[in-house]
Amino acid sequence: MNQPDKQRGLVLVYTGDGKGKTTAALGLAVRACGRGKRVLVIQFIKSPERTYGEKIMFDKIGIEMHQKGIGFTWLKTPEEHREALKEAWAFTKEKVMSGAYDVVILDELNNALSISTFPIDDVLPLREVLELIENRPYGMHMVITGRNAYSEVMDKADLVTEMKPLKHYYDEGIPAVKGIEF
Repeated sequence: MNQPDKQRGLVLVYTGDGKGKTTAALGLAVRACGRGKRVLVIQFIKSPERTYGEKIMFDKIGIEMHQKGIGFTWLKTPEEHREALKEAWAFTKEKVMSGAYDVVILDELNNALSISTFPIDDVLPLREVLELIENRPYGMHMVITGRNAYSEVMDKADLVTEMKPLKHYYDEGIPAVKGIEF
């Protein structure tokens, strides 16, 4: 009889156009930290040049978080983004394969993978992402967030949740709110 192996580590994907993908992953990080798990969060789009509430709090409670992006794609040149993604991906592979973490959250990785305004496959190859998911250390849980998840990434997952917007205050002209979005 083939028994499920919950010790192998799970892959969770939070995707879709609705709000809450990063929020769900960060809540999971807090829960895991509370259970004594070693947690790593790598953010692929957010820049360390901005202050985010989650980074402030995670520094206080001992969750390791790295913001490896340089912000939205329309704020910097394609080459700047390509270089940031290249560095973020090399950093991610090293950290994941170190075996030092129980839970790794790759925040907005799906967004990065789906960039179509400039080439990224040579600096962030989907093939390598799939290999990292498959070959991560035994027992490591991996959470991948962001819009436009590739079907290949979702196929590797044990759980896929799609956030779907039904109503949003942005539609009323209310911009990002401190403590809610950042």
